Amino acid sequence: MIIIQHPSPNFNDRREALDMLVLHYTGMEDGPSALERMCDPAVEVSAHYMIEEDGRIFQLVDEDKRAWHAGASSWQGQTDLNSRSIGIEIVNGGHNVPLKDGTLPPFPDVQIEAVIALSQAILARHTIPKNRIVGHSDIAPERKEDPGEHFPWDRLAKAGIGIVPPHSDGGQLMGKGLEPGAFGPAVTRLQESLKSIGYSIETTGEYDSLTQSVVKAFQRRWHQARVTGDADMTTLTLIEKITSLY
Repeated sequence: MIIIQHPSPNFNDRREALDMLVLHYTGMEDGPSALERMCDPAVEVSAHYMIEEDGRIFQLVDEDKRAWHAGASSWQGQTDLNSRSIGIEIVNGGHNVPLKDGTLPPFPDVQIEAVIALSQAILARHTIPKNRIVGHSDIAPERKEDPGEHFPWDRLAKAGIGIVPPHSDGGQLMGKGLEPGAFGPAVTRLQESLKSIGYSIETTGEYDSLTQSVVKAFQRRWHQARVTGDADMTTLTLIEKITSLY
């Protein structure tokens, strides 16, 4: 694995121990544009690494420094995730630059193989629990959608990066699930489960806009065929299974 050094001035010292890995997509037209942006001191954005579509890996910030990639975010009750994490930007237009037919652009195999190799190397150097390997949308569900519902989390998990997703056949489940506007004990249980996984959510008992955003973030990671924000029975079952794994 060859690392191309491309230093960014956008970093400072860590304030917490490193124990997280955060994956992003760039959400821009191409890699050079993203690289230029992350090295612009006026923008004040960076990441530790950027992986091009052809698998080239650029290092912008040393791992022992605090890159500016997570922004306002929270996971498992903690904030200042920039101080706690290594950030990898993956070149992909995502929701910002979809294909002409409106679908999300795929991640090339060579790029995902590079993501896996780099992530495995990072995990070999640092103690990062599997439940602290997250996407940007997990830690900032009201602001971010990346790396998106088209990102192959299952491939990473099979390579030892994160938790292998459980499976659930919603066709065999009884009930109608929960949706925005619902309220009561069932919603409270949903919110408590999401919070125990790590999502930043209040247990209000009301299926409000924040709950909908968090459910969408969960679905982008664990139920990618249905990113609606509605907690159908399959989503509810998966949330309970993930809660037990986390």
